[in-house]
Amino acid sequence: MNITFIGGGNMAAALIGGLIGKGYAATGIRTVEIQAEARARLGAQFGVICVDSVNAAVPLGDVVLMAVKPQQMRVAALALRPRLQRELVITIAAGIRTVDLSRWLGGYVTVVRCMPNTPALIGAGITGMYANAGVDADQRALAESILGAVGATIWVPEESLLDPVTAISGSGPAYVFYFIEALQQAAQEMGFSAADAKMLAVETFVGTARLAAQSPEDVAVLRERVTSKGGTTESALASMAADRVKDSIVRALHAANERAHELGEQLGADG
Repeated sequence: MNITFIGGGNMAAALIGGLIGKGYAATGIRTVEIQAEARARLGAQFGVICVDSVNAAVPLGDVVLMAVKPQQMRVAALALRPRLQRELVITIAAGIRTVDLSRWLGGYVTVVRCMPNTPALIGAGITGMYANAGVDADQRALAESILGAVGATIWVPEESLLDPVTAISGSGPAYVFYFIEALQQAAQEMGFSAADAKMLAVETFVGTARLAAQSPEDVAVLRERVTSKGGTTESALASMAADRVKDSIVRALHAANERAHELGEQLGADG
């Protein structure tokens, strides 16, 4: 497989590193990046070919992965438009719908839209994926192998479901960090040093997430097993229930989902 990345930011670097780690040849990867410093960094780190424009990426290869910021996507697509022939186009830009990207690409329909999250930077991401009607089974498998290099993948049957993917897993790391911050703060208020408070909070999250991932049981069952009647956990959960913490979290996720839809409308209105 030969692949051209449009954009050489953190997520592109994570994908390049993941692909090379899975055995893909660095010589088959090209990166279009306008910033000289970023080109030098990617070339030194991964040994990939780095160029400053789409026209300099010859050939494009089997796949073009668009990893520019959403606000830059239209300009990047217009530059790519005259070069496309039979390549699979993958976009990881949040909020850019396939109908809008296809329009900017001159009606090109071989497009897969993906929503990864930042744990992909350490190979532990989760990516929601949607393929439009112009993508065949082999190309779907190819797209899955690329995003699968940095974590788990899930296909959604309708593109509209990528908005809740954005709300839950795309933005999700921020919610987890937020809860870790609360655990750290409480631990420090109870007398722990900042370093020890961080260790207690982070390792609790890491271990609990692993337990949830490896257990065949529902997380509600796992929670109940930790909650002894009349114990400390029950007291804490009762306080959260009184403050309607779960309801607040669910309401916040719905707000994020609505905002994801609004951003798609706004970004697609350009051009």
